Amino acid sequence: MKTVTITGTRETGHKSLAEYADLFEQYLEPFVPAAHFYLGGAVGIDSLALLWLADRTTAPITVVTPGTLSQQPAEAREAVARTRGRITEIVELAAAELRSPAYHARNRWMVDRTSMTIGFPHATEPSTGTWQTINYTAEQRKPRLIVPV
Repeated sequence: MKTVTITGTRETGHKSLAEYADLFEQYLEPFVPAAHFYLGGAVGIDSLALLWLADRTTAPITVVTPGTLSQQPAEAREAVARTRGRITEIVELAAAELRSPAYHARNRWMVDRTSMTIGFPHATEPSTGTWQTINYTAEQRKPRLIVPV
């Protein structure tokens, strides 16, 4: 089974839910049902992709948080609660501080355990977590699919 990290922007208000559903259908659907998806449990693409995968597929889903699930933003916790019956595993990495190093460690944890990454970046700013994840995937010589949103 192929394992896929999904990463993406937290800034998703510039597109409609229907547009994101179309993107996920076009770029995630080809990997279903032969993939297990890993998501970061954040707001934005993480939550939207989680809801779409849980509603439209039977693919296994792992949600990974840098700290604990209770520390995630309300929108992200709600997405997990709505899809709890479809989530295969929730991994809480229990970081002492929720700052950039914890999020980057979470991203590396997912990439290290998956065979490819699908990234949905909003900007070309290389300092974002999405680009950090995509670049780390490249450093690991793993394939990545980049879908700008």
